[in-house]
Amino acid sequence: KQWYQRRVAITAGDTMRQNVELNKFRSEQQTAASRREFDLYDPESKKKDQPARVSDDDPRCQVSGLQLFQGEDLSAKERKKLQQEQMREWIKQQLSEKNREKEASMHAETLYQRKMMQLDQRAVLLAKEEDECRRNLNVATKSYNAALDAERKAKEAIDKQKELDDNFTELSNQVYGDTLTENPGVAQSSFGGHRVITDRWKGMSDEQKVEIMRIREEQQAEKQRKTEEEKELQKEYERSQLLQANAAILMEREMNRKAAEIEKKIAEENMRLQKEQKDTLTKLAKEVYTNPPTDAYFTQFNTGTR
Repeated sequence: KQWYQRRVAITAGDTMRQNVELNKFRSEQQTAASRREFDLYDPESKKKDQPARVSDDDPRCQVSGLQLFQGEDLSAKERKKLQQEQMREWIKQQLSEKNREKEASMHAETLYQRKMMQLDQRAVLLAKEEDECRRNLNVATKSYNAALDAERKAKEAIDKQKELDDNFTELSNQVYGDTLTENPGVAQSSFGGHRVITDRWKGMSDEQKVEIMRIREEQQAEKQRKTEEEKELQKEYERSQLLQANAAILMEREMNRKAAEIEKKIAEENMRLQKEQKDTLTKLAKEVYTNPPTDAYFTQFNTGTR
């Protein structure tokens, strides 16, 4: 019995605690505002609704709503006030800009006057320096021209003496050189012993002439030998051409003979085939097709409805 009473007490306590938690959950999580149909009976719905017309460009203001009419200007006061403030700001800006331009103009004029005074002073100083420089330049030019004249005279004297020395050297080279003494060694070229310098060559010696005649005779003999060999080769080539022509004629005759034999065999075969075909047709006509159909055979068809 005690156990039962204790069990009943525990069950009653659990039920009470569950009810408390359930009521707490309903009050915190299942409020009226969280219901799906709360907007239908919300007591604050009118306060939460937007007014019928928010501004001139409200997209809800349709023609049938009678909220927006032509010629209305609800923001006239604000626009005029804004325009007046904007006009005051523009006037302030214009006055400020005019004052700045006046001050900049006065400052520029002052700078211009100072710059002109500096330029005038600079021009006077440059004129003095230019005169001094011109005088110094004239003195230096005069000294330079005198030095050039002396140098030119000295150079002309040196060139004249050099020309005299060169002429004397040339005369000595012509008198004692190999050109007038006709030394054959001066005509020898550095590119080989068989080449000479034409403007120094004085002609061939007797040994050179004999050597040239010997080489000429050898060349003539060599040319005669090559001519004879070419003639022999030409004769051999002509004989070969003749043999090839004869062989070609014989080959052509053999080919013609074989072609004639082939044509003859083909004609004989055609005659044999013609004879066999003729015999076959005769056999078919006399032995196989001995009872040909008459016109009466063909007229018996399509004579009734069946």
